[in-house]
Amino acid sequence: MGVTMGQRMPECRITRRQFLQGAAAAAIVAAASRARSDEATSGPQKTVLSFYCDDTSPYGYPPDTFERFLDFVSAQGIAGESTVLLGPGWQDYPLSRPRTALERAYVAQLQRAFECGIDSHMEIMTHGALFDFEAGTPREGAIHEGLWLWEPAVSVETYQDYFAHVIAEGERIGVRFTGLTWPGCGCEACTRRYRELRSQGVSGINPNVWRALLNLAKEGKFRGRTVPVFPNGEVPEARARLLAGEGRYAVYDLSPTAGDWLGSYTNSADRVSADYYITEDGDSGRLVEAVRAGARYCIFYAHWQGLNPASGVGWQAFQTVVGRVRKHLADRIVWMRPSEYTDTL
Repeated sequence: MGVTMGQRMPECRITRRQFLQGAAAAAIVAAASRARSDEATSGPQKTVLSFYCDDTSPYGYPPDTFERFLDFVSAQGIAGESTVLLGPGWQDYPLSRPRTALERAYVAQLQRAFECGIDSHMEIMTHGALFDFEAGTPREGAIHEGLWLWEPAVSVETYQDYFAHVIAEGERIGVRFTGLTWPGCGCEACTRRYRELRSQGVSGINPNVWRALLNLAKEGKFRGRTVPVFPNGEVPEARARLLAGEGRYAVYDLSPTAGDWLGSYTNSADRVSADYYITEDGDSGRLVEAVRAGARYCIFYAHWQGLNPASGVGWQAFQTVVGRVRKHLADRIVWMRPSEYTDTL
């Protein structure tokens, strides 16, 4: 599969002080999560509101960009998810071995993301070619991760081993993953192979992926007992679909129910519309429709290219949406991280 596996897992590089600080923060976050869960399930039903942000990266942005995003999320009391790519294909070493001041500043923010209200998904290691964990670099010419997740011949054990290595790389820098987002790709080779697979009756991700994730959740490798995954684009209805489960542990398809009108991955102004989510008068928009319909949850999604507060054309619209939600829907919604919501199921 173009990846070297089976070597000893790297140990977490966290000091005792960091561990104690993290434990204290975790206790505060857990208490807040319980309060939000109680709010969502007691009295009149409230719609859980959340979001995904794909392609998050420190590269090409000022060092404080992700910090500004987290500060806003925390100050507003909102919640969502932002993917973590530890081995982007243009790097000859992983982000889990930070070398520059920019990378170290970003890693420091990744460590506080969860307590600010942000889940961390794998998307997965590179968003490109499979990673060679022994060499510490993406394998040149290897199959892309997104396509690999579709390949029907890959075993549970092979997926589990690869995911475990990604998780271990996160642990090196104090990142605990909460779920997985499928990394799409439109390159010629991937497009051709997807077409071949569909002609053979393969229409989605290999179910062995779900079993591998469940096994890792049972081993305590993920932050929580449930693992939300984002395997599709926008779906028409709010329905968390159980993909694999055993006892308290479960993997859920928690695809978004509202699209990206915050600039998308092209950072295009013609892909920005706060009104798509909620109009100024609070009378219409996708979020309003979901709440009025009594949806259990509504998750919208974005891409870092368009959402980031440094150069994203959708950043102001995102802030506008949050403000309008507070003004018009505050008593009918409760913000939750995706993993926080799946833990209530």
